[in-house]
Amino acid sequence: MIEVDDRLELSVESVAHGGVCVARHDGATVFVRHAMPGERVVAVVTEVRATFLRADAVEVLVAAADRVTPPCPWARPGLCGGCDWQHVAPHAQRRLKAEVVAGQLKSLAGLDVEVVVEVVPGDADGLGWRTRVQYAVSDDGVAGLRKHRSHDVVAVDWCRIAAPGVVDLDVPGRRWPDAGSVEAIAGGTGDRALVVTPRRARARVEPRADIEASMLVADGKGGVASLRGRPGVREQVGGRTFWVGGSTFWQVHPGAAAVLVEAVLDVVRPRPGDRAVDLYAGVGLFAAALAERVAPGGEVFAVEGAPGAVADARVNLRDLPAARVAEGRVDAALRRLGLGRVDIAVLDPPRTGAGRDVVELLAGLSPRAIAYVACDPAALARDLATFATLGYRLDGLRAFDLFPMTQHVECVAALVREESVSDRDR
Repeated sequence: MIEVDDRLELSVESVAHGGVCVARHDGATVFVRHAMPGERVVAVVTEVRATFLRADAVEVLVAAADRVTPPCPWARPGLCGGCDWQHVAPHAQRRLKAEVVAGQLKSLAGLDVEVVVEVVPGDADGLGWRTRVQYAVSDDGVAGLRKHRSHDVVAVDWCRIAAPGVVDLDVPGRRWPDAGSVEAIAGGTGDRALVVTPRRARARVEPRADIEASMLVADGKGGVASLRGRPGVREQVGGRTFWVGGSTFWQVHPGAAAVLVEAVLDVVRPRPGDRAVDLYAGVGLFAAALAERVAPGGEVFAVEGAPGAVADARVNLRDLPAARVAEGRVDAALRRLGLGRVDIAVLDPPRTGAGRDVVELLAGLSPRAIAYVACDPAALARDLATFATLGYRLDGLRAFDLFPMTQHVECVAALVREESVSDRDR
């Protein structure tokens, strides 16, 4: 009977979704962190389930050729759980991520796709890129990062994947009484902000005189109040400035926004007079690019459910007559708008994917081309399988390494109607 903390000698077989590799022990599947395919390791069991085990490789008996020493001292078993692949050379990380994406598309959507994960400018060989880092705070006010699959806080000196502007804020080097978490934000324009979430609903958070940044307090409902400075940061993409509130989503890799806009436009190829929808529009990044290109005569409906993001989008799109912002759940908003038909569509859903209801509603609008921006390959594959039943097929896929050292990968999938595959070039 295997128990937690047992040590197993394992031959690691392949990579799996979730930043783990697969091994076998007496017929049981073992998902192993801190390992690589082809290695022989000693692993400590961290979780026992009815159908599988989880374990951490603590000793490498036979190493893979692309194994390296993790650049961060905290990226090890039992310590910070934020990075999954620091023990793997960056080029090999991208190969493993490509295998995961291809595997998910094959197993969940029946698609055979050759995947190449592209490098994105803006990091230092996988380090120094994360422009937003949320630190957990322990009961005694120490800010750190959480262990893998745990609420335990690891007190770190500084995060090696954090952007320089985030590191300069030195959140782990300060005490945070009454805080549950502190998010450090370094905007691309040089703006910096700290968002403090109180540990208790009525806890009072005081502005810190020792920090040169905007300081905000989260209200627990997705919004923030400014204690000092701007209630957010400014970002620049393609010559446009975007206002991003302190509680609002923005891509954390400095090269991400520009690369994704270029990829999306290459898929949908907007034309003057087009009617477009941008679903899960956030602060209006894609809607702005679309609105600039469908004018004159076109329309872009940006649909977003988070009130803070809606408010930001209305600010960011106010100079674009073609853009309209609709607030609400995407499925409900699409029904309410009653668009009838659109020419092109973009969707950038959360990690759980769009889901059947939204996919069916979007396909019912009959866009000639759809750009699907996905942060989870399994959710993408499930939604692609649904699109296939509604007359849309995958016409191309690009994958980007927007989260080096971690398991995460961003994809942009091109979907076209079966009867109009050639329409985009007319």
